[in-house]
Amino acid sequence: MDVLKITGGKPLKGQVKAAGAKNAMTKLLVASLLSDKKCRFYNVPNIGDVEVTVDLCQEIGMKVDWDREAGVMEVITKELKTSYIPQRFSGANRIPILMIGALLGRTDEDIIVPTVGGCAIGTRSVDFHIDALQKLGASIEYRGMKKEGAYFAHAHNGLKGTLINLAYPSIGATENTILASVTARGITVIKNAAIEPEIVELILFLQKLGAIITMDVDRTIRIQGTRRFYEVEHTVIPDRIEAASWGMAAISSKGRVFVEGAQHHNMVTFLNKIREVGGGFDIKSNGIEFFYDGPMQGGLHLETDVHPGFMTDWQQPFVVLLTQAAGSSVVHETVYENRFGYTEMLGEMGADITLFRQCLGGKECRFASQSFCHSLIVKGASPLMAKDIVIPDLRAGFAYVMAAVLAEGTSKITGLHFLDRGYQGLAPKLAALDVDVVRETIDSPYVKHSVPSQKARAEVPVVATR
Repeated sequence: MDVLKITGGKPLKGQVKAAGAKNAMTKLLVASLLSDKKCRFYNVPNIGDVEVTVDLCQEIGMKVDWDREAGVMEVITKELKTSYIPQRFSGANRIPILMIGALLGRTDEDIIVPTVGGCAIGTRSVDFHIDALQKLGASIEYRGMKKEGAYFAHAHNGLKGTLINLAYPSIGATENTILASVTARGITVIKNAAIEPEIVELILFLQKLGAIITMDVDRTIRIQGTRRFYEVEHTVIPDRIEAASWGMAAISSKGRVFVEGAQHHNMVTFLNKIREVGGGFDIKSNGIEFFYDGPMQGGLHLETDVHPGFMTDWQQPFVVLLTQAAGSSVVHETVYENRFGYTEMLGEMGADITLFRQCLGGKECRFASQSFCHSLIVKGASPLMAKDIVIPDLRAGFAYVMAAVLAEGTSKITGLHFLDRGYQGLAPKLAALDVDVVRETIDSPYVKHSVPSQKARAEVPVVATR
C-alpha cells in the first residue's frame, strides 16, 4: 500500500505544468473507435483513468502505441475483435457506457457493456443516455449478469437522426448522443446539451475525423451523419481541474505558483470566485500565476452548476481554501447529491463546516425535496492539524492533499489510487513547489517510489510517477 506523507505549514512556491485533461483524453479514445483510421494524440496524461480506458479499447481491438514520457499516443482500430466489454471493467470509470454510442455504427452485433462506475459521489444515472440512444433507433436493455448487471444494445436497422431534448445537460449523455449521431442517417439535433470545454474538445476532434457538427449559443448541437473518416492529429487541452487545484493550493498556503497551460477562457467562473475571496492571479501568455494577495475574506456564496457555471470538481478544494478565509461562506452543490462526504475529515482536522439538506442559495436545485446534505456553511479562518487520511474519491483526494499542505504536523494519506486516476506525478510536483512530501510503499521491504523533501532534492533527482 502506498502512502503520501506531507508535512504542512509552508507556502507553495514555483512552477508546475498542468497535464492533458483526463475528461477529454478518455472520451477522445472512445471517439476514435468510430473509424478505422489512425489517430495521433499529443499532451496525453499518464494517469490511471487513461490507462484503464486504453485497456478497455484494446480489449475490443484497438492497437495502441503510447510514449508515456513524451505524452504521445497513436491508436488505430482496423476492426473490432468483440463488442463485449468484460465485467472486470464494471465500476472502473464512466467510460464503458460511452462504448454504446461509439460502437453502434461499427457493428451489427450486440454491444454489451457493464454498469457505470467512477467515484462514489452520487447517482450516475444512465437514463438520459438510454433515452437519447433509443430515440436514434438503438435497442437497449439492462440484464442481470453474475454479480453485476450489463447493458445490451444494438441497432440492426441502423440509426436515424432525430430531435433529442435532454432533460438535464448531462455531460455523459451529450457525449454518448454525439458519438452515436456521427454515423446516423440524416441530421440529429440535441437540445439542452452540455457545453463544457471537454465537449467542445470532442467536437473539434470529431470534425477532424470527418463529422459535420455545429454548436449554437442556446445549448443546441447539430450533427450531420457521415461514414467518411480521415486520419487525425490532435493535441489534448490542459486539465482545467488540475490547473485550478494548484491555484487554490498556492493561494490558501500564502504562496505563489505559476501553472503552465492553465487557460483563461476555460476558467472564467473559477477566477471570478478567486477574486471574490481575495486571491490573486495574473494571466500570462502560456498560463496563469496564482498568488496570495493578503488576508482572504469569506462572505462568499458559491453554487456549482454545469458549464459555464462553477464546476463541481472545483468545489472540494475550494471549500478547503474557504477554511482559510475570514468569515462564513455558503456552498450549494447542485450537480451531485453526495459530494460532501469529505467534509467529515476536514472537521477532524479543525475546519468549521456545517451541512444542510436545504438549498442554500439563489435557486432551488433538483435535490431540493430530497434528504441529501447538499449545502454547507464553512467558517474561517481555521488552523488545520495533521491527520491520518483515507481518500474516498478523486477530487476529495486533492482537497485532502491541500489540507495536509496547510496543516501543522505530518499527515499520512492513503487511497492514492484515486489521486493516480486524475493527477499525473502529483508527489514530484508537490516537491517541486517546496512541499515536504514523501510517497512510499509501506508494509513492504521495497519502496515503489519516493519523492525527497526540500533538503534532499538538491542531491536526489525527482522522477515522475504515475
